[in-house]
Amino acid sequence: MDIRSRLGLRPVINVSGTMTGLGASSVGAAVIDSVAEILPQFVEIDDLQRKASAAIAQACGSESGYVTASCSAAITLSIAAAMTGDDLGLIERLPDTTGLRNEVVVQTGHLVNYGAPVDQAIRLAGARIVPVGAATEAHDYQLASAIGERTAAALYVVSHHTVQYGMIPLEAFIEVAHAKGVPVIVDAASEYDLTRFIAAGADLALYSAHKFLGGLTAGIVAGKKPLVRAAYFQNGGIGRGMKVGKEGIVGAIAALEQWRTRDHAAVRATERSYLTLWRETLNRQQGVWAEIEADPTGNPLDRLKLHIDPNQARITAWDLADALARPQGDDAPVIVRDHEAELNFFYLDPCNLHAGEEQVVLARIVGELDRALASPEPLVTPFHKRDARRIAARRAWPD
Repeated sequence: MDIRSRLGLRPVINVSGTMTGLGASSVGAAVIDSVAEILPQFVEIDDLQRKASAAIAQACGSESGYVTASCSAAITLSIAAAMTGDDLGLIERLPDTTGLRNEVVVQTGHLVNYGAPVDQAIRLAGARIVPVGAATEAHDYQLASAIGERTAAALYVVSHHTVQYGMIPLEAFIEVAHAKGVPVIVDAASEYDLTRFIAAGADLALYSAHKFLGGLTAGIVAGKKPLVRAAYFQNGGIGRGMKVGKEGIVGAIAALEQWRTRDHAAVRATERSYLTLWRETLNRQQGVWAEIEADPTGNPLDRLKLHIDPNQARITAWDLADALARPQGDDAPVIVRDHEAELNFFYLDPCNLHAGEEQVVLARIVGELDRALASPEPLVTPFHKRDARRIAARRAWPD
């Protein structure tokens, strides 16, 4: 029995990706060993963060960096830094921003929910959102017009949740903001490339340490030294409740080193073999169309997009996703990437699979599809009822 069974938890198979709600990623042995080694020891956290700064700077091509509780915390603290600088009195005054430049410009199509609203992470610092453009269309001139004398920062969000068309490209966004003397903060929580955003001119780039990097739960702030310092100093203010422990800092340092030495090409080849297996097998199923699709934000990885025709498959994409997550008997729960299931498709992301689980995933999907075809009635439920059911289950927590 592993620890999940001992705690009475389901042994979930994750084909959703680096999702916080599933534990984000599988932590590697090198990170585990480093964390285990530091846990019994005492260290001076400022000095440990200095070591982290050097590791982040090297990995990201930045002037400096530091580790905080999460990428969401990094957004709040970076916005705070843009408003207060390293003025300790102003830092202790937040979230009262009276008299400060306290506006943050963000494209409307970037104001998404990643488990919590992006705009809330900004408002926690005491800042005010100034949306730019419409949900599906934004232009340089709209950004320039939105920036005024009270603008503290410009936030650019890179995520599969954001609108993927009609937005101001990163390079143009940075050019307009810098021409107005405004720093650019990039939320790159789930991004693979650690150097791209700093190289493009971003003043701060924010990453999750526990997603692709495979570290402990933490956020990484990389960028220009004055802003990084001002963000770090927020630990003496609103950042106190967002502090990270020695284990999170050491875990991030070890994860960055592990990332540097990782055989990325071999990992991609393994994942591609899983995707090919799934595509070739599932395309033989009735009412199913499977295709390999590239990551929408440019990460060097692919996923399997599984289209379900409910008229032929006799089950909807969301009912199939729910059936996979709600197995009977000894079947393994399989959690798919179903953010867009109401559009009759979901994704299979292989990045967090353990060896052999690709076969389990395939068997489970085929089994549920066959069960639907054999059912006396189609397994088709209204999508809105699924949403209501999920909200009701969440409200019932912890029961």
